[in-house]
Amino acid sequence: MSGNSDIIKILFFGDITGRAGRTAVKNYLAVHKADFVIANIENASHGFGLTKKNYEELCTAGINCFTSGNHIWDKKDIHEYIETAENLVRPINYPEGTKGKGVRVFEVKGEKVAVINALGRVFMPPIDSPWQVVSDEIKKLEGEGVKSIIIDFHAEATAEKICFSKYLAKEFNNEDNALIKAFFGTHTHVQTSDEKIYRGMAYITDAGFCGVEDSVIGMDYMTSMRRLSTSLPERYEIAESPIAQINGVEVLIDRRAATQIKRINLIVDNSKNESEASVEDDG
Repeated sequence: MSGNSDIIKILFFGDITGRAGRTAVKNYLAVHKADFVIANIENASHGFGLTKKNYEELCTAGINCFTSGNHIWDKKDIHEYIETAENLVRPINYPEGTKGKGVRVFEVKGEKVAVINALGRVFMPPIDSPWQVVSDEIKKLEGEGVKSIIIDFHAEATAEKICFSKYLAKEFNNEDNALIKAFFGTHTHVQTSDEKIYRGMAYITDAGFCGVEDSVIGMDYMTSMRRLSTSLPERYEIAESPIAQINGVEVLIDRRAATQIKRINLIVDNSKNESEASVEDDG
């Protein structure tokens, strides 16, 4: 954890995909500490959705906040526990009345930190526009005294992520104070190398994913190859291997703005325990 009381160290993990992703992140957190840990978990349970068992498992591992996306509904039991899952955030721009919360406020080192999850609309299932919904929520949070907001924008199109992040930073951040401290893109499972600080906001177009390294975005190569090469229906199967990758970012923020963003891009051997884990820096 950060020693300076004014600095908050945040770890954000890209889409955790299957058991390999869960194991890799749990082992990583057993060694690397932070003040606030966020992970996108819409693919955490066998590649599709999140079971209550896996939610509780990852809470115990030290993840403080769970963001998601369009696959959050893939496991049926989500409807039974999402209302009581206090650390779980579903996309805010689902229609009014949808179960769960699109924003959560946490206390981190005495500061209120809000996490908003939103879905993009380009090449995605039909959904309410995030532009007005997110803007209205930010204004509401600001009125409630929240000084730091983190956004997970779960979207397919690079241009949509870039444009939405710039819009929010220009609307709500200035040279003296950044209300939005971080904006992380998720969904494509492919980490981009464009991390930066923009108007006091830590930004990356896509944080990547955590799962089997020898895979197609976490899925088995053969099932993906057959589906893509024949255009015929093929059920995706999760890839299985002890060799996993961990993608994410480490961010430092203070009361005024984000001060640092660093990509996490590692290859790990899940067959070893956390104290002797083989780790290769691939970034």
